[in-house]
Amino acid sequence: MQDNTAAMQFPIIRAPGHVPLVHKLRGGIVERVYYGSVIVLSPDGRITFQAGDIDAAFYPRSALKPMQAVAMLRAGLPLDGELLALSAASHPGGPRQISGVRRILATGGLSERDLANTASLPHDPMTRLEWIARGDGPSRIAQNCSGKHAAMLLTARMAGWATAGYLERQHPLQRIIADTVVELSSQPTVAVTTGECGASQFAMSLLGLTRAFARITSAPRLSEEGRLASAMRHHTEMASGSRPDIAQRMLAVPGLLAKESHEAVQIVALPDGRAVGVKIADGSERARLLLTATALALCGACPEPLAEFTAAFSLASSRTAGQLRVTGKLALWSAAASA
Repeated sequence: MQDNTAAMQFPIIRAPGHVPLVHKLRGGIVERVYYGSVIVLSPDGRITFQAGDIDAAFYPRSALKPMQAVAMLRAGLPLDGELLALSAASHPGGPRQISGVRRILATGGLSERDLANTASLPHDPMTRLEWIARGDGPSRIAQNCSGKHAAMLLTARMAGWATAGYLERQHPLQRIIADTVVELSSQPTVAVTTGECGASQFAMSLLGLTRAFARITSAPRLSEEGRLASAMRHHTEMASGSRPDIAQRMLAVPGLLAKESHEAVQIVALPDGRAVGVKIADGSERARLLLTATALALCGACPEPLAEFTAAFSLASSRTAGQLRVTGKLALWSAAASA
């Protein structure tokens, strides 16, 4: 289990020094280079591998949700199981997820009218088309963060706080979330902004984000962190939402917890605290899965379930049109590990 006494380390506000991590090859020629940063932590929180800039401040977007959910549990959120997983999810807006959001709201005598997140169409493309075909427009309950917002409202209701203005930074719930983010990441807050859903986003480094996720994953089972980790593991279809590769990876590796976000951020961690954090510089998704699975295999995860993710893979369904391969320090580390 990780040592929670790590000294506070300020994330640094600067242009990140990302490095080449993946090459896209076609006919033996490097056609594209994916820059980014990656970090691997040992069970005791030590850095066992790093490439790029793990100290530059950035906004983790949806990867912040597990920390927000832990804070809500600490404040009295009365959820478990799939509804707790939904409170930390970036869901696709399907019938099951929307039904779950309504159940969370109903627990506190709340309704969709109480939600203050941004209205949008469902995130999943097929669900969005079905939504439009029915003549439905943008909706707060269909937006992919509505589970988190419903849980925030329920937490405020159960604690006796005002539900109106629950997103204001001085609201008691938002202050608890801010304190929890600092505690779990071991990083002071250097910048705060408003995310696309309307909730606060806290700047942190890839090191801080990965450390926080590892602490959630390795926490005692009955703690708030442990309850959230269990819910996310056992209800991957709620926790991973419209990203099936995340659910597949969680099911393939026993005990793995994974969370992704826009701008190609990925964090994964095992129950003993081993963890991987990845950020692709330009926000593209193509290199994210290969990088994460490669680093996860190299930090000691059972390699068999990850084989399909770590092998250099084709970019065409029939004839090979190109391949992705890790490069730089990660490739050298991989070669040394397999020697």
